[in-house]
Amino acid sequence: MEHIVFLTGRLAQPALERVLHSLAPTPFSWEIREIGLQVAALMTADMIRRRVAAPLAADRMIVPGRCRGDLDALSAHYGIPVQRGPDELKDLPGWFDRTARPVDLSKHDIAIFAEIVDAPHLSVDAICARAASLAADGADVIDLGCLPATPFPHLADTIRALKAQGFKVSVDSMDVKELVRGGRAGADYLLSLTADTLWVLNEIDATPVLIPRQPGDEASLYRAIDTMLQNGRPFLADPILDPLPFGLLKSLTRYQRLRERYPDAPILMGTGNVTELTEADTSGMHALLLGIGVELNIAGILTTQVSGHARCAIREADVARRMMLAAREHQTLPKGFTHQLMTVHAKHPFPDTPEEIAATAAAIRDPNFRVQVSTDGIHAYNRDGHHVATDAFALWPHLRLEADGAHAFYMGVELARAELAWRLGKRYSQDQPLEWGCAIPRDATSLLTQCAPGTTRRKEA
Repeated sequence: MEHIVFLTGRLAQPALERVLHSLAPTPFSWEIREIGLQVAALMTADMIRRRVAAPLAADRMIVPGRCRGDLDALSAHYGIPVQRGPDELKDLPGWFDRTARPVDLSKHDIAIFAEIVDAPHLSVDAICARAASLAADGADVIDLGCLPATPFPHLADTIRALKAQGFKVSVDSMDVKELVRGGRAGADYLLSLTADTLWVLNEIDATPVLIPRQPGDEASLYRAIDTMLQNGRPFLADPILDPLPFGLLKSLTRYQRLRERYPDAPILMGTGNVTELTEADTSGMHALLLGIGVELNIAGILTTQVSGHARCAIREADVARRMMLAAREHQTLPKGFTHQLMTVHAKHPFPDTPEEIAATAAAIRDPNFRVQVSTDGIHAYNRDGHHVATDAFALWPHLRLEADGAHAFYMGVELARAELAWRLGKRYSQDQPLEWGCAIPRDATSLLTQCAPGTTRRKEA
């Protein structure tokens, strides 16, 4: 049986013991080592090397999730794997479950076409810069949206520039002449052709997206598909997704009938009619739409980021397509894979009860403030007292920081975060930014952890 050593601090040791006992029976034996540190989050790899003698009679060592330092070097030093556990002790059961059944979210089978809806009004350089940003968020194809009665004289130059930078390109226009220009310039896809305009393909090799002559005219879409199949030409078919509450359900049945009639036909679904035209958070919409897409085995989606509330559409769609594919491959519900689409609320926002926080507060013997959130509100405590409120301002008189501007600023930031977390039902951890999932760009999270000039983080003894 595997033997695991858990490292922790004095304050967290009782809680860790309770969590590990709650896991019984476990497929491993365990022991806890408190390494002479009050707060487990302040543990570092160098501190572990100094305080834990080698060799260690264990098969694995698990350190606190916020432990800083090179764990690979520690693994080499002790000759056993050294891993970071979850940030919160209450998440340990789920952490063990995920490590026991790791899920690969690197794969997806739905391409994202990201439309630049105002391309005719942008310069070639501006379009290329926008394309790079969209690709960084997960876009696979850059769709150039052409506007009615709006000249796009630099269309060919734009396509050539994008292709030179390695992008796949589609041209989206209701003007057949514009589609021909785009195809001749090297566009990979043309949006959109009907059964009446397939002659365009006699002149160019681009892959067309087929749509019905009129919305809901499934027969004309089927004729276009049959023509492409007879000619052995690649294509994508889009029955057109209608907005809520004006035909979404009916349009979804069109996608289902298309899949039943053509089991292997590549399908494109335009999601912007739902995400852009519904004033609601879009992360859940993308989870639902991409889940439907995975059920239908579609080949791609076309989406936009025009409205401010839909500005994370590409990132959300990228997460959703990976999560839903993993759920299908593992034949399980899309739970426990990633929290990236839970941008507003947390599944388990309050890991500690008011009673557990009170017990911790009673053990504090130093003047440093701790901040936690539970169902009853915001807890701020140190050796001089334990105070609870639902309004951060109500805690100010108890802090007595009028003469310490930097510390007052720090506590203001932390209490504001804590109140926001309590009101929304988000997870709060002191000195850590709130988690917003894929609503925050991948490279921006680190910026949120930096201190403002002249302030300091909470210091621990």
